[in-house]
Order: sequence, then structure tokens, then C-alpha cells
Amino acid sequence: MVKTGLGGTMVRAGRRLLSSLPALFGVLVFTFLLMRVLPGDPAVFFASGPNAGKEEIEQIRKQMGLDKSVPEQLVFYLSDIGHGNLGRSMMTGQPVLKDLRERLPASLELTFTALLIALIAAVPLGVIAALRPGSVVDHGVRLFCALGVCVPTFVSGLLLIYVFYYLLGLAPDPTGRIDVFTSLPPQRTGFLSIDFLLAGDLEGWWAACKQLILPAVSMALFVIAPLARITRASMLVSLGSDFVRTARSVGLSWRKVVVTYALRNAILPVITIAGIVFSTMLGANVLVEKVFSWPGVASYALDALLSSDYAPVQGFVLLMASLFVLVNLVVDICYGIADPRVSIE
Repeated sequence: MVKTGLGGTMVRAGRRLLSSLPALFGVLVFTFLLMRVLPGDPAVFFASGPNAGKEEIEQIRKQMGLDKSVPEQLVFYLSDIGHGNLGRSMMTGQPVLKDLRERLPASLELTFTALLIALIAAVPLGVIAALRPGSVVDHGVRLFCALGVCVPTFVSGLLLIYVFYYLLGLAPDPTGRIDVFTSLPPQRTGFLSIDFLLAGDLEGWWAACKQLILPAVSMALFVIAPLARITRASMLVSLGSDFVRTARSVGLSWRKVVVTYALRNAILPVITIAGIVFSTMLGANVLVEKVFSWPGVASYALDALLSSDYAPVQGFVLLMASLFVLVNLVVDICYGIADPRVSIE
């Protein structure tokens, strides 16, 4: 039986979140233990060098809590997590929660923009390929999808920089979210493109958009393939179904049949893949962030991992796991909007 109403939806959403808590706990423990078995001593790294004295190294180990046994460290870590304390980064000297809060909007803005570009390109490509199966258009779309998957994101990013920045001079310097000559707007959302609009600074908005286009396109090229493929497959199933044949037999226009009936029923698998793709992009865009000097959470976690800074890596993994749970919940809610017969349970 499908439950309706906003109150029922919120209750079911709460149940889904509670059921995800054991998974989040498992992620916490696994990440904690994994960081402890990695080679290298972070205390030696953060000391003044390999020639640092034992007293200095021991002081840093005590500061990082590494002087205690692993079970004790785990208990203290879980206690800090319960109080909202993710620890302090030895790289920046700031609380990890503050670092993630400052860098997360940059990653979200890049990922949302890349996903939007990918959906705008992939859904029409999948629909066109499904309407002409086996044609030159269909083979062209499939070839384009294959190329998008085969080319790594950092390679496509470097190629885009070489063509549009070095050869054509159309793109700005790939040095972050904004160039050094543009003043930052008052921070309201953390998304520079939105903050510039809210401040009424169209010149700054255009500068932020120009910095955003190339890294977003670089990420979008890699995820267009799965979105276009699932759109094509779902459309082929919908176009061959009984309700489409009935709609055509009663004299409805082909455009209405495709958009209103076939595409609406084919969009549910696309929503699922879009949610999975978004979660993957948010954590796996580290190469794009490095190539374009984008100050996001993925590059922050990579720098911490290379320096054996435990707290930022553990905070990053917890953040990604939490966002994955939230994205799955949003996907379930979108399922109910796209098809009212589907319950969130």
C-alpha cells in the first residue's frame, strides 16, 4: 500500500536515514583502521624533518593522539565524532570541520554544474539514439559514449586547457575558482556563480562562470556515457511497450507520445544513475581539482593522505558517506515525484 502525505514522507525518510547509521558507523571504523595500517609515521612527517629529535617527534605524536593504543584512539575518535569534532588538520592548523565547510561549496558547485551539463547532453543523445536504433546516429552516439569512458578526466582536462587556453586563448588561467583580479562577493551560499548574482555583480559572475566551464566540461565528458546509455536502453523499452503503441493508435502526435509517455516512463532509471553518478563525481573529481587548481574537498583529502594527516582523510570519507546516503534519499523522493505509484519504502 502506497502511503501519501508530507508527514508520511518525512517519517519514511527518517526511517531511511536511521537505517543508514550502521553503514556510516562501519565506514568510520574501517577508515580509522585503514589509516593506522598505512606505512609511515605522520609525526615524523610533521616534525621539522628526518633529522628531528625524538622529543619533538614524541610531542607531535602526543598532540595527534598517536601515543595511545589503537583501541583507545578509536574510542576517543568515536567520542569526538559524537560531539561533532572531526579533529584538527596538521596541514592547515584548523579544525577539519572548518576546512571541509570552506571547501565543500567549491566541490558541490563543480559537481552540480558538471552533472547538469552531462544531463543536458546525455538525455537528448539517448533519446535520439533510441528513436533511430541501428542508424548512423545511433552508432555515432555509442561511439561518442565509448570515447568519453575511455579518456580519463585528467587527460580530457589537459586537452581542454591546451586547446581553449593555450591555442585559442578563449579560457582563463586554470588557477582556481576566480582570477586574482576579481574581488570575491559576500559569501551567502558558497557558490560563486550564485553569490555574484545575488550581489548584482554580472562581471564577476561571468568571470566565475568562465573559470567553471572547463573543469565542469572535463568531468561531464566522463559521465555522459552511462547517462546516455541508460537513457537509450530505457527509451527502447518504453517505445516498445503497450501503452506507447496504444497512444500511437489513438492518433496522438509522435512528439507527445515520445515526451509525455515514453520519456516520462524511461526517466526513472536515469534518475537512479544520476544519483550514483553525482556521488561518484563528488568524491572522484580529485584529478580535475588538481589539474585546474580547484580548492575542493577531494584535493584537500589527497594532500592530507599524501602527508599522512589522518583527521582530514577520515573527515572526508565520513562526509562522502553521509552525502551518498542523502543523495540516495533524494533519488527515492524524486522517484515518487516522477512516478506516484512508487513509495519511498
